[in-house]
Amino acid sequence: MKSNSVYKHLMSGVSYMIPFVVAGGIAIAISFAFGYDAFQTEGTLPAYLMSIGGGGGFALMVPILAGYIAYSIADRPGLAPGMIGGVIAGNIGSGFLGGIVAGFLAGYVVLAIKKYIVLPKSLQGIMPVLIIPVFASLIVGLSLFYVLGTPMAVVNKAVADFLSSLSGGSAVVLGLLLGTMMAFDMGGPVNKAAYAFGTSTLVAGQGSAVMAAVMAGGMVPPLGIGLATFLFAKKFTEDQKEAGKAAVVLGASFITEGAIPFAAADPGRVLPAIMAGGAVAGAISMGLGATLAVPHGGVFVLFAVTNILQYVIAIVAGSVVTAGLLGVLKKDLA
Repeated sequence: MKSNSVYKHLMSGVSYMIPFVVAGGIAIAISFAFGYDAFQTEGTLPAYLMSIGGGGGFALMVPILAGYIAYSIADRPGLAPGMIGGVIAGNIGSGFLGGIVAGFLAGYVVLAIKKYIVLPKSLQGIMPVLIIPVFASLIVGLSLFYVLGTPMAVVNKAVADFLSSLSGGSAVVLGLLLGTMMAFDMGGPVNKAAYAFGTSTLVAGQGSAVMAAVMAGGMVPPLGIGLATFLFAKKFTEDQKEAGKAAVVLGASFITEGAIPFAAADPGRVLPAIMAGGAVAGAISMGLGATLAVPHGGVFVLFAVTNILQYVIAIVAGSVVTAGLLGVLKKDLA
């Protein structure tokens, strides 16, 4: 498997995914503008916006990524098993990384079925509509459930226990770890474990330093990437530069998923950069004693932050670190 073909397949999935990330993320950001919890009131505009963004755009994000990776590998027969695998990856909480696995697995399973299952001429018409989608979907789905799904609960519990054991230790170390986790898979199991730990520390009417670090670490990846597309424009495609503008809005709204198209396209360079930035933001936030009294909202809930100047410094520092590392790690495009 040539590396340039892997990149081509990956970019196919990413290019189709970007509009779903942007449309879904902007709808969620507008919903937060009415108040961080306004969407919880059914039948209101914020609730509909959240449904469009979260239940619509973001729900389709991983299936589209997986489906079009598989489509790039195996043409139209790969689309159904790829998208089904993407839905399963989302349902078991494996995030966009699970979606990438599902897409490549589906694509190459379809190629294998085409190569090794030979039907009589009279039955060849059922291959693309019955044999390939059914067998490929079953193989991909069961593989994801058994290989990724079964261990996921065990890993999540272990991570939660580990974070709890650190809560009485160094605040800076805990903030660094939480910021790193928030950036690692952007809505995947590691990110969700850190976020769940943060929300568990909230007490009505009181600010939480842990929750503040979690939100700072989650805001940095899209903000840092958006900054990088401006400072180092030669290192990004035209589509990525446009997506970078939307990423700033998403990052400011604490929608970490805004960084996913960039991380999926170039994980080896983007993931270290955003994890470092998230770590810096989380560590500074905890170290300077910023607290947050609500679980979400980004810039729309700065009124709920104590030591707000220090908090902004933490987010800016993390974003600059991410942008700077991307400037160093990524090569100029030809």
